[in-house]
Amino acid sequence: MNLSAKVSGNPQLRWALWAAIALLLLTLPFATEALFGRSWVRIIDIALLFVMLALGLNIVVGFAGLLDLGYIAFFAVGAYGYALLASPQFAVHWPFYVLLPLGAAAAAVFGILLGAPTLRLRGDYLAIVTLGFGEIIRVLLNNLNRPVNITNGPRGITLIDPIQLGGVSLAQTHEIAGITLPAVHNYYYVFLFCAVLTIAISLRLQHSRIGRAWMAIRDDELAASAMGIHTRNLKLLAFAMGATFGGVAGGLFASFQGFVSPASFHLIDSIMVLSMVVLGGMGNVAGVVLGAVLLTVLPEALRYIGPLQQRLLGEVLIDPADLRMLLFGLALVLMMLLRPEGLWPVRRRSAKAEAAHGR
Repeated sequence: MNLSAKVSGNPQLRWALWAAIALLLLTLPFATEALFGRSWVRIIDIALLFVMLALGLNIVVGFAGLLDLGYIAFFAVGAYGYALLASPQFAVHWPFYVLLPLGAAAAAVFGILLGAPTLRLRGDYLAIVTLGFGEIIRVLLNNLNRPVNITNGPRGITLIDPIQLGGVSLAQTHEIAGITLPAVHNYYYVFLFCAVLTIAISLRLQHSRIGRAWMAIRDDELAASAMGIHTRNLKLLAFAMGATFGGVAGGLFASFQGFVSPASFHLIDSIMVLSMVVLGGMGNVAGVVLGAVLLTVLPEALRYIGPLQQRLLGEVLIDPADLRMLLFGLALVLMMLLRPEGLWPVRRRSAKAEAAHGR
């Protein structure tokens, strides 16, 4: 009997495991700061945002099988929606509990606008159209500063209001019961709550009638249509749902950074989110979470290659940025060769892959 079977067959063991995971997540920022410094708590905060982004893209790519290379555009819509209405740009300072739903709704509308003209496209053609959509959004944000200044162009929007809960700003350091909570810790718990909620919604979608219909479309759209599945509406729903997660993550990102600019929403960011989904395991929520965390933390860990060269060789022979990206790319290639279905694939996909490879 394997470990998962033992855990599922023993309720007490299962609850103990969940309690241990909850305790680990609650104490993670304090342990991380003690071991690696406060900058790594900030990296964990960003990782939680990428978890939300990757889960949103997983709905489109992993569940519905629609290749989207412009997903970062929805992140930009949510971020700029929050920034424009919570900054001196328009002298408007709306509360976050109004702005986050508005950003999610705006992103969902953009998702439908993207999905509607692409319903008949598949594969490479769909990828090219979505890529173009992402670049259009970035270029618009970069140029909507004349003749009327809306987005402040390439300079971006600054002095964005932080999230406030009960009149308490998360951007300030607070002390509760003798425990000091700096800004990165405050945001960690908000991001953790949103990420857990996103995971719960993704799991419910995966096992719902809608989720099974998405997977039927992904496997064989013609057969799904013949079985009575309304493929058009479900594709639009996939784009809208995925965009909604991206919009919420964008609003949280704007409040956390206090600054947004078009430079934060390039094509490479869409590719990075897609890599998280593919490497983790398309269609598997747990695998996508794993992929998002690894591909956020790994590039940051590789920044220490420069100091390591200095310590071992006495000088820096290869530029750390170049070597970091080389090792990162090599890791991706090896993963695609050794684990083409991802680190944590869906069981059905894993079995199909093993049959294809004669294992």
